[in-house]
Amino acid sequence: MRVDFGKTAVDYGTHRAGFPAALFERLAEHGIGRPGQRIVDLGTGTGSLARGFARQGALVTGLDIAPEMLAQAANLDEAAGVNVTYLQAPAEDTGLPATSFDVVTAGQCWHWFDAAAVGREARRLLVPGGRLAIAHFDWIPLPANVVAASETLIERHNPAWKMGGGNGMHGYEVTDVALAGFVDLEVFGFDHPVRYSHEAWRGRIRASAGVAGSLPPEAVAAFDAEHAAVLARDFPEDPLNVPHRVFAVIGRNP
Repeated sequence: MRVDFGKTAVDYGTHRAGFPAALFERLAEHGIGRPGQRIVDLGTGTGSLARGFARQGALVTGLDIAPEMLAQAANLDEAAGVNVTYLQAPAEDTGLPATSFDVVTAGQCWHWFDAAAVGREARRLLVPGGRLAIAHFDWIPLPANVVAASETLIERHNPAWKMGGGNGMHGYEVTDVALAGFVDLEVFGFDHPVRYSHEAWRGRIRASAGVAGSLPPEAVAAFDAEHAAVLARDFPEDPLNVPHRVFAVIGRNP
């Protein structure tokens, strides 16, 4: 399945819930996100992590391969009144100077990377003692809930999509970070539900890899029409209370 989030950048920027404030509070307890701290956010997308750190006074650089996503990030930053430097570059080969950052982050994107290559690049970018933080904010399918219904519909319209059924915990990343040579690893997670209107949830699902990230426009339209009907029939409450889970892995560069 070939995925291009640039094709769904507007929905992504408009409808996808950003990382909650509680994540930044937890990261601050680990010394991540301090005023003046130099942070590079890999696979920044629409800048959810980058913007959160910039709000706290950090000096943030965000990288992504999709110019459409970076344009959305810049628009959202302007509305939020913060400043982030954005560059178009892959996470595995950023082109940035060595030992030039205190923190490297990756939000909702590590699974798209070559883990070994990006681990080496993160080590190269960090000062000695610098931190790597990987974070996720995932919807949680439970029996008969709206997430499960939406995932079933994605699978019907796009059989190549194999990313459903998750529990929001990404244990393999602990191994990736350890193999890259990071030490003093810590992991945390917590539940944080999000309220979505029907319209916003449809936009959120359109913005996923299995829908507008990989399907042609006519197939996206067909999916969205059926999704709207499923929501109206089976989940008439509006807004919806959609379960989500935050997960994070932190490691220190020796």
